[in-house]
Amino acid sequence: MAHMKKWTAIFDWDGVIVDSSRAHEASWERLAAETGHRLPPNHFQRSFGMKNEQIIPDLLGWTRDPDEIRRLSLRKEALYREIIRQEGIAPLPGVEQWLAALRVASVPRAIASSTHRENIVCTLGLIGLENCFDVIVSAEDVRLGKPAPDIFLLAAQKLNAPPARCVVFEDAHVGIEAARRAGMKVVAVASTHPAETLVGADRIVRRLDELRVEELTSWFDGATPF
Repeated sequence: MAHMKKWTAIFDWDGVIVDSSRAHEASWERLAAETGHRLPPNHFQRSFGMKNEQIIPDLLGWTRDPDEIRRLSLRKEALYREIIRQEGIAPLPGVEQWLAALRVASVPRAIASSTHRENIVCTLGLIGLENCFDVIVSAEDVRLGKPAPDIFLLAAQKLNAPPARCVVFEDAHVGIEAARRAGMKVVAVASTHPAETLVGADRIVRRLDELRVEELTSWFDGATPF
């Protein structure tokens, strides 16, 4: 199997490779303290899946000035990186084992995430996985976020992989929908939402090392390698 490519693995980032929610919430709190702005109750839970450019004016109501929104957004992400450098961050259980298995099997691997690229690159260096992915597609690379399929389709394009031969690893409902709209298979990771709510996935796991390469390869048996 190592000499052929039957399928390609495309990973969401937050909630699939790392659990970064605590650091993201703390970065909003530091930004509010630094700027004197207030954070409404349950703001973080309500912001899941939203970009900063939507959170700052619509959810937090801090400003509608585009330049100030951009400044606050970039500062928030800089604070996030400060936090993970200070306090550390680790891959979710089973991630390293699964990535190693994919590497041995020569399965191409991509990250496709709405997270800022600098955050992803910084974290990969901290957790020692910077050489585990062939392609990174991030928030800056697409105009429409999930549930639009654009980010997954771009990752497949960069790996020269047909969408029908891609398996997406996702923890979010909008991500599962985006993968389906891209015409891809989906493995849902029940790290953020209860397993019973992850409708539309081909397989549901609690951690990635529950999977075996042979199982996913069998989904494409009979398909001509690309």
